[in-house]
Amino acid sequence: MIRLDVPSMKSEKCRTTVMGALMGVDGDAECQVDLEGKQVAVTSKFPPTDFVEALEEVGYTAFIAQT
Repeated sequence: MIRLDVPSMKSEKCRTTVMGALMGVDGDAECQVDLEGKQVAVTSKFPPTDFVEALEEVGYTAFIAQT
């Protein structure tokens, strides 16, 4: 599982945009968005950097969370 910090997520619109970007990388990924915690959890065969890049393309700075 990949955990990403997305500090600028604030609303349901953000959730929708973030989910769209993540699913654009891997349509089979399992994604959970935690708006309050400003984190995303992704289960995918793709590397974390692909998801970071996809989020940046839609305007969200994302960091691979420390586990």
